[in-house]
Order: sequence, then structure tokens, then C-alpha cells
Amino acid sequence: MKKVLLIIFFVSWMIFTICNSISAETLIGALSKAYRSNSALNSDRATVRIYDESVMIAKAGYRPSVNAFGSSLRGHHSGTPDNTVGSIGIQLDQKIFDGFMTRNSVASAEVQARAQREFLRNSEQNLLLQAVQAYANVYAARRIEVYRKENLSALKRQVQASIARVTAGEGTQTDLAQSEAQRSQALSLLHQASADVKLQEAVYRRIIGDNAGPLELPPDSKNLPGNMEDGFRIAYSEHPAIRSAKYVVSVASYAVKIKEGALLPQLDLIASTSYDKVYSGIGFSDHSIGIRFSIPIYQGGALSAQVRQSKEKLLQAQIQEVSIREQVREQLVSAWSQLKGAQSAVFAYRDSVRASKIALEGRIQENRIGQATVLDVFNSRAIMNDSHINLVLAERDAVIAGYAVKLALGRLTASNLGVRPVES
Repeated sequence: MKKVLLIIFFVSWMIFTICNSISAETLIGALSKAYRSNSALNSDRATVRIYDESVMIAKAGYRPSVNAFGSSLRGHHSGTPDNTVGSIGIQLDQKIFDGFMTRNSVASAEVQARAQREFLRNSEQNLLLQAVQAYANVYAARRIEVYRKENLSALKRQVQASIARVTAGEGTQTDLAQSEAQRSQALSLLHQASADVKLQEAVYRRIIGDNAGPLELPPDSKNLPGNMEDGFRIAYSEHPAIRSAKYVVSVASYAVKIKEGALLPQLDLIASTSYDKVYSGIGFSDHSIGIRFSIPIYQGGALSAQVRQSKEKLLQAQIQEVSIREQVREQLVSAWSQLKGAQSAVFAYRDSVRASKIALEGRIQENRIGQATVLDVFNSRAIMNDSHINLVLAERDAVIAGYAVKLALGRLTASNLGVRPVES
């Protein structure tokens, strides 16, 4: 009968484990939800489409403009009969030379659209890192809550054992009081852990856009460089913030050329045809074609001031590019240091967990034969519990730091993580 019960228990446990693993959310699944539902990211995607249309608007400067016109006038002159004059026609305007302003405007619009795409990619990175943090925080908070529950259960058993020892005349009221104090403290810590779980789940819902169900262990970030110097080279060439800053410098450079183009001569082709009719009279056609030529001579100094202003904006963009490069470098150094520190802490706390388990088992055996006090057992149990929790926190920090390094490299993107991209 016992064997049958054990088999039933084992099969039930296996089914429960498999069902949980099937229904548990993965990190990639959570990132996909955040990537597709985040309103700020969707707004940035709309901005990209807006800038794409700016390219078409700029290219319109190459093309002619055609306008139709018409009029009808009725005149009255003293001593003469009233007459009505009607006119209808079409006019074409085509820029021939505009100081290269259209060409530079098109180039500027194209570069600005690319800059906006890099800005979108940077926003995407920041969102995905927030999603990683939310996922890892919920997973860690739940594990800590489990350890707090296990610790409370162990201390409840310790209180019951202390009560039995006092009843049997083998224990003291001091041991019982210490057991009850430890149990109360453990209950308080469990309530704090449960509150933290609720808090982290609320953050998860805000960022991911869905409630946090069962979560799988978050995997470590892969394909990181072997050293920081390699990381610098990758970040300088691939980080979207740096690439966007470079494009902004190019946009400012084209803005200077556009303002300088306004100082050059302008040449337009103008052609029109019309038909005029005097009612109760004759009608006649009018056709014309010509060239309009203009040279700016003096506009109160406005054009020259605009050129100087655009050059200052170019200098400002160049300074900002250097600043952003330094910010990315600082970000990479910080993330890399945190990753190495967290990885070292993980190894240390794993050893601490192993050693504290052995120490607790030894203290329990010593207490049974009178070589260790109840307080010694409590201290050993607290050390072991703290080691478990510190290991959970260190593993969480290592996961987050690994993805923070990936962000600093410019590689924390949907395509690199295996999340299907959204067309912008």
C-alpha cells in the first residue's frame, strides 16, 4: 500500500511540475509582451513614420507645382452696357536652381529619419532592460518569500519542540521565549517579503502589460565580449545613442548648407496658359513661358544671422555627440563592474549556503546532546537563511547586470534577443 501511495505521489508531482513548466512565462515571452504593448514605444514608432514622410515632403521640391485658376468678373461703367469677363487657365512652376537647398533638404530629411530610427532602437533597449529588471525582481521576490515561509515553518516546529521540552521538564522558559521571539521575527519578515512580491508584481504589470503568472528562471545574457576594451569598440560602433548623435551632427551640417543656399541666386521656370472671354463679345487665348531670376542682396542681416545660428547648432551637436560617447562609456564601465561583482557574489554565497547548511545540521545535533544552546541553533539557522536570500539577490543582480552590459553595447534589441520585431 505504501508503494502504491508513493507511486501516486510521484506521478502527481511529475504532472504538476510539467504543467507548471508548460504554463510558466519565459523571459523572452515577457519581453515580447512589453515590446509590443508599450505605449511609449508605439509612440516612438509613430514618430519614425512621421519622419519618413518628411523625406517625401523634401523631395517634392524637385517636382513642379501645377495650379489651375479661374475667375469671373462683371463690370459696370457709366454710359456703357454692363459686361462680364471670364478667365480660366493653368500655371506651372518648376525650380531650376535654388542654391542646392532642395538637395540638402532631402539629404537632411533622410539622415533625420535614420536618426529617429536609432532613437527608437535606444528606447527599445531601455524598455527591454526595464522588462528584464521587472521579471528578475518578481522571480527573486517570490523565491525570497518561499525561503521566509520555510524559515517560519521551521521556527514553528522549534516552538512546538520547546513547549514539549518544557512540559517534559527538559527545557527552560528561556529557550521557549527565544523560540517564540524568533518565530515572531520570522513572521514579520515573511509579511515584508509578501508585500515586496505584491509591489514587484505591480511593477511587472505596468511594464510588461500583463499580470505575472508562474515565471521560469531568467537566463543569463549571452554573447558578451571577453573584456571591456572589446566592449568599448562594439559600443562606439553599434550603440544607438551614439549612432543617433552622429546623424544629428549630419543633420546640423545640412542645415548650415540650407541656410547658406538662401544666399545664392534662385532660378525658376514659369509657364502658363489661359483663355479669357468677354461675354457678348470675343474670346481670346493667352500663353506665356518665362524664367524668374532673383538674387538676394539685403534682407536686414537675417540670412547671415541664420547661417551663424545654424553653425552654432552644428557645434552644439558635435559637443553632444562627444558627451553621449562618454555617457555610453560610463554606462558600460558601471554595468561591467556590477556584472563582475555580482558573479563573484554568486560564487561566494553558493559556498556560504553549502557551509551554513552543514553548520546548522551540526548545531542541531550538538543541541540534542547538550553541547549547543537553542540560541546557537537560531543563529545558525539565521545565517543559512540569510545566505539563501543573499544568493537569490546576487543571482538576480548578475542577470540584470548582464543585460545592462548588453544595453551598454547597443545590442539589447528585439532582433538580438529573439523577439520578433514590429514594423515601424
